Amino acid sequence: MSLPATAPRRPRHRLSTRQLTGSVIAAAVATIAVLGGCAAGGIGGSSTLSPSASQTPAPNPDQPALATAALSAARRPVAKVAMLLPLTAKGQAAHVAKGMRQAAELALFEANNPGFQLVFKDTQGTPDGAKAAMTLAASEGVELVLGPLYGQNVQAVAPLARQMGVPVIAFSNDRRTAGNGTYLLSFQVNEEVERIISFAARQGKRRFAALVPDNDYGKLTEQAFRNATARAGGQVVALERYAPSANGMLEPSQRLFELAKNSELSGAGIDAIFLPGGPETLPSMGPLVKYASLDTSKVKFLGSGSWDYPNIGREAAFHGGWYPAPDPRAWQSFSEKFSRTYGSSPPRIATLAYDAVTIAVSLAAYHPKGQRYTPANLTRPNGFSGLDGALRFTSTGTAERGLAILEVQQFGARVADPAPVTFSAKPTAATQPRTASYTFPGFPTTDQ
Repeated sequence: MSLPATAPRRPRHRLSTRQLTGSVIAAAVATIAVLGGCAAGGIGGSSTLSPSASQTPAPNPDQPALATAALSAARRPVAKVAMLLPLTAKGQAAHVAKGMRQAAELALFEANNPGFQLVFKDTQGTPDGAKAAMTLAASEGVELVLGPLYGQNVQAVAPLARQMGVPVIAFSNDRRTAGNGTYLLSFQVNEEVERIISFAARQGKRRFAALVPDNDYGKLTEQAFRNATARAGGQVVALERYAPSANGMLEPSQRLFELAKNSELSGAGIDAIFLPGGPETLPSMGPLVKYASLDTSKVKFLGSGSWDYPNIGREAAFHGGWYPAPDPRAWQSFSEKFSRTYGSSPPRIATLAYDAVTIAVSLAAYHPKGQRYTPANLTRPNGFSGLDGALRFTSTGTAERGLAILEVQQFGARVADPAPVTFSAKPTAATQPRTASYTFPGFPTTDQ
């Protein structure tokens, strides 16, 4: 809900969405879609988007060096990239896919690079559909695949892509699909937990407790919590697990909150309680905190990235709580631009599609065909810059992100600790185990 850094900045172009009104952007998208010969279909259906050849800068006799560079770029082989999405899937998946496609189009036209072509392929949201989409994309000579969305689809695509020598930047957050040429752009639980616990420890929190769901996600989060607490020099003094059912958290939360109150009276109080969860669980947890009469000015609540949803401030119990997330200002700006252009709000995961295209275009602008999407370029130490902040891919295929710490307010959230703007030049060792990840900030789960 890790993309921005000291990597080379986006190429400067004559036109960007920051200089266009939303209606003009929409007109541009529609016009170029026609010029690109868009065609929709089933599994084999696809559409192509690339800037018009008329946008190639004309030589300027007063600037021969720039003219030569422009002509060289114009003659460079076009970078062709495919994005695999469940465009005709049932239910919510198709809605999310539509928003991601629209976000990708906005990124494409902001880049305004005539040497870049984006092709959309429909996976239908199934492994078989994803395989067919990957095969079709490869037959058309794509150099890079963006997507697919779901973990099972990524598992189906990855072996084919590896056999065909095409790297993949996928949107799933299932760590088991990462590596061997597949890179995950999504947010990872381990990194979120590490960020929030280390920040809390720097604020003097040493005695931690947690309330986690008794499921696969809870197991992953619990292990990350214990590891992060140990690294921060803290102590796990209590941990309760609850069944993910209507009343499953009632008794475990009562035990934990009662312990927190009693330990405070004994002089060995709990400093912070970690409550991973999102809009599906926190509204039920808020009244339990209020009923327990827990003094949240003395016991700090810590959240996961899934706390990053618009109405969390409605629960007064969480006011002042901290959680890790991208800096919200870029998302707000993007959301407004998207809404002006398409007349609807984007799904939160749309930023992944936007940033994936930004990464692909930036590498195409600086490298020739065959050298654009090498492992060395994709995992460059300085990383990339995008809507969700600084990010770089590790050698194991996951994304390391620069996350901010946000503090819950009655209306929205404020930045309590800014996200890092850059990464050091030294790559980090990716030593985390390749286990499944089940959620990320405000996004739908993509490990289905």
